[in-house]
Order: sequence, then C-alpha cells, then structure tokens
Amino acid sequence: MTEVTKRARRTHHWRRDLVELAALFTAVAVADAVANMIVHGPDGRYLLVISAVVLTATAGFHTWWARRHSHAPPPAGAGTSTAGTRTAGTNASTPGTGTPAPETALWRMRTTVKDAPGSLALLCTALARHQVDILTLQTHPLAEGTVDELLLRAPATLQAAQLTREVAAAGGTDTWLERADAHDLVDAPTRVLGLATRTALDAAELPLALRQLLGRCTIHSLPATTLTGRPTGETAPVEGVLDGTVMKLRDPSGGAITIERHYLPFTPTEFARARALVELDARLGPRIPRSEDVLTLPEGNEITVRRAGLDDLAAARAMHDRCGDRTLSLRYHGPVGDADRYLSHLLSPRFGRTLAVQTASGRLVALGHLLWDGDETEVALLVEDAWQRRGIGSELLRRLVALAVEAGCESVYAVTQSSNTGMVAAMRGLGLPLDYQIEEGTLVVTARLAASTATVRPRPAQQAPAQAPARQPQTPAGRPQQR
Repeated sequence: MTEVTKRARRTHHWRRDLVELAALFTAVAVADAVANMIVHGPDGRYLLVISAVVLTATAGFHTWWARRHSHAPPPAGAGTSTAGTRTAGTNASTPGTGTPAPETALWRMRTTVKDAPGSLALLCTALARHQVDILTLQTHPLAEGTVDELLLRAPATLQAAQLTREVAAAGGTDTWLERADAHDLVDAPTRVLGLATRTALDAAELPLALRQLLGRCTIHSLPATTLTGRPTGETAPVEGVLDGTVMKLRDPSGGAITIERHYLPFTPTEFARARALVELDARLGPRIPRSEDVLTLPEGNEITVRRAGLDDLAAARAMHDRCGDRTLSLRYHGPVGDADRYLSHLLSPRFGRTLAVQTASGRLVALGHLLWDGDETEVALLVEDAWQRRGIGSELLRRLVALAVEAGCESVYAVTQSSNTGMVAAMRGLGLPLDYQIEEGTLVVTARLAASTATVRPRPAQQAPAQAPARQPQTPAGRPQQR
C-alpha cells in the first residue's frame, strides 16, 4: 500500500460520532419548533407550500447551472502544451467542430547534437515551434556527440530546407533528411526481429535484410576463392570492421560482405545490428525453404518448380552434359568447358535465389537465377535442349520477377545476345516497361518493376505461350560477377 493511500484514509473516532448525532437531534428540534409556530399561525399552511416551491426551484436552477458549466469548452490556450511536447489539435480535428485535420508528411531525420544536458530539449523546442511531432526517437552515442534518429510528422507546407535550417539553429550538425512512409512507423526492435525471422527461414534473405536494416546502401558478397579455386584475398575478422561509410563483415559461407553507404556514416549501433544478423545466419547454416508447384505443360507432361541450392549441384552438372554447345554459349557467353565452374556460385543462396524445374522422374531440366548485383538485380535462365519451346523459360522468368517484386527490387535486367529473340519475347511478355541497351552484339534488357505484383504473378504453365526458352548469359564477359 502506498503512502498516498494511507494518507487518504480518515481515522474514525467515537467523539466525532457523538457530535454528528447531537447536531442531528438539534436540527430536528429546531425544525419541529419552527413548524409548530408556523402551523398554528393564520397562514401557516400556505407558508409551508410556498417554501417547498421555492426550495424546489432553487435546487433545479442549481442543477442546470452546474451541468452547463461542467460541459463548457476550455478557455483559450488551454490546449497549448509546453515546448518539446505534442500540441493538442495539431494532427486531428476538434470533436464536434468538423474542422478537418491539417495535411501532414512523414520525414526521417538524422542529426548529431552535443552530448550535453539540454541539447535534445533545444532540438525538440525548435521542432515544436513549427508544429512538428516526434513519433519515434533513437539515440546513437558517439565519442564526439550523439546521433539522434527521428521519425517526424510535419505539416505538408514545411519544406525540407526550412526544417534543416531550424535543426541547425538548434545545434544539430551533419543533418540528413528524407521522406518516410507508413512502414517506417514500425519501431526498431520489431523491425529487427522481423528481419531476423526472414533470415532464419531463408539464407538468401541476408543481403535483403541488411539492406532494409541499413537503408539505401550497396552490398557486395565477395567469395574467398575464384571460380578456378584461387584465393581472392577477401577476408574479414570475426568481429568485423567499421570505417565511416563502409563496414566489412565475415561471410558465413566464406569471404567477406562489404556494405557501403556513402551519403551517411554508419553508427556503432547499426554495425552491431548488422553483425548480429550475420552471426545468426552463420549459426543456422545453409537453408532453403522447401516449396513445390506442380504444373502441366500443353502436351500433358507434369513439371515441378521449386527452390534449388547447393544440394542440386550434381543434377545441374548432369543437365549441362545434356545441353548443346550453342545452348551453353548463349547462356554463359564464354568457353563451354567452364560452364560447370559457375554452378556452385549460382546455386549458393548467398548470391541470390534459384528456381529449378524437374520432371516427374526427378530429372532437372531447367534453372532460373535471381542474382543480387549490388544495387541491381539480374535474372538468368537455362533450359535443356529437349525441353525448349514449351513455355518453361517464360514461366521461370515470371516467377523470378515475382520474387524480385517481393524482395523490394526496383528493376531486374537480363544480359543476352541480340539474336536471342526468345529471351526478348519472354521479357516483353512480362508486361512491364523495358529499357534496351545494345553494344557489340550484347543486349541488356532492363524491366522496371513499377507495376503491381499481380502483373508479374506466375501463371499456369498450360497458359504460357509456346515460345523459345529465355536463354541468356549472366554477364557479357562470360563469367558470374563477384558479388
């Protein structure tokens, strides 16, 4: 029991009870004397009736007056709050007035303030003067100050330049500001837990999770060895390295993961979160979600589309042996004998996602790759000779683009030869805006993923047009890029 509750209790005593009883008896005696005196008078009855009416009218008036003033609106200025706190009525209409709420915009802001008492209060006061509401606030302590990361709701009429000037006047330095959306309203712990869950379910999600965690950045996964088995010299210490706008972490599959963000330095808190995601991926080991879709081709054959990984390396090499030289040269743009060396890189979930097509007997007949290439995303397809021109390439391409949309990619590109009309037709079949770049017989087709997910939703194989498979090389140089 708290001290306030103890003090709120009143101590009852027998002397107080006696005083109350004496007052009650005295009041009854006085009322009886007055009543006897009035009743025995000539107009006693009329006086009692008039007194009752007057008392009733007085009680009614008092009740009406109390109710009216208890529901009266507050006086002017009662809704004004102190500096640094939310102002009443800024983002909502007043109940019963019908006044629409002012239009607002969300901003993400990061600024550095002195690590001194009152520095944050000055910043909040400057924002409050312009009716800016602070929705979330994270602090990143540094040796030379404190980095404050804020999610703001500001009037739509407030310009970014004016907001930056006000923050600078309040002592903020190295201020960075960009527009935000409703997804940024999720608090940081919830967002990190969601990214950790995605990483735990699929190893291919690690680069995407890092990008969503750190914002706009470039991620390169550099292997420890080349395709020929030679060391690349790309390593990182177990604890990682943080150097301003670049952080380097040890890749669980070997090599290093380099993350660059030139417009804004990384903080130790961001470095610790990224390292925790990488450590989680390392502890869980290789993993690929198992899901299969059974489709029927126009001629009646059934095929299964599923995720593929390093466990399918032997089956992929066997498919290479059944492919002709022209098919492999169109796909890899290099010596046909080097094709097998690329498979371990392409099938690794660290560098992207791979879809495999297998027949009812379990034979692998097609592969489709969605490869993370820094800020860009590449699609690459290979269909065995005997299974070409059945719509398998188009079906794989649509599914890969749907995965890219799900991953939040802005575009995907395919590198092929200008004579590969099947790949061009498959890209045009997506129904997305396309950009073409041709140089010395090499064609790069880029699809901008501005359309909805429904536009690139995989469709049943029997509805796919019977056309040449989408066969294309991964790079004009004929070997996978080192991501």
